Amino acid sequence: MWPQPDDPEVVHRMRTAHTRAQTAMGVKPDEDAHESWGWRGRTLGQAVTTSHGPAWLRVACAPNGKAAATFWNGSIEAEKSLPEAIPRPRLRCWHDWNDQRWQYRAELYDRVTARPVATSPVLTTTPELPSDWWTAVRAMLDDMATVPTRRVTIHQGFLDHAMPRLLGTPIKTTAPRPWTTAHGDFHFANLCAPTLHVFDFEGWGLAPAGYDAAMLHSYSLLVPSAAARIRSELAHILDTPSGRYAELTVITELLHATTRGDHLALAKPLRQRASRLLGRPIPSRVAP
Repeated sequence: MWPQPDDPEVVHRMRTAHTRAQTAMGVKPDEDAHESWGWRGRTLGQAVTTSHGPAWLRVACAPNGKAAATFWNGSIEAEKSLPEAIPRPRLRCWHDWNDQRWQYRAELYDRVTARPVATSPVLTTTPELPSDWWTAVRAMLDDMATVPTRRVTIHQGFLDHAMPRLLGTPIKTTAPRPWTTAHGDFHFANLCAPTLHVFDFEGWGLAPAGYDAAMLHSYSLLVPSAAARIRSELAHILDTPSGRYAELTVITELLHATTRGDHLALAKPLRQRASRLLGRPIPSRVAP
């Protein structure tokens, strides 16, 4: 989840779109439902009630003709391709429409009663999670990694450019083993407890093996006790050559995000972690 956008026009446009989607899909908002915003107002979700019971309605937008297919169709392809064993709210149906400038997609999901572990991707407090929750996470990651797909979560071309620029040289940009299927946005705001449910499969696809575990760890670096728990619970993934490469991949992505003004508090601990992995200092200034 992300903060409500600062731009009132974005807020008004997305609330209007959500209301239109409610009408089109024959649902009503819960009276006490909260709004769940996506990155920079790109999505807006809210609890709703249908004739078949409670549900969750999520509306995404993109400029007309400029929707990135991987993310735009990710939830639909996940519903069609992922095994039942992966715990997630099931997608019931969807509805598309356009106006003069924007295209929209409304997605109606089953609603789960478990709450996300955190309210934002960057962890700021230590979550109390039982051992069986971590067992479920390990099983989910194992199941996810074996899903066959041609979808790609992160591209080698981006890493070839961004890794030397953000982590310094020399650095090997090619993964040490074939890539496996990942959720693609694996952080505590997308994970529920005490029963594991995983949200937001829009970016799932191929990535360096260990990518999801590395993302969960990197987003938790502001809380050392939580990061240490992740390294312990997912050591069989992270404490390997592929796991260390996956960490460098995610660190590169998140450092790139800081150059756009996102997750600025993570910049220093990300560089410190990369320095430990590489055994050398990481530049604090981004190379041109």
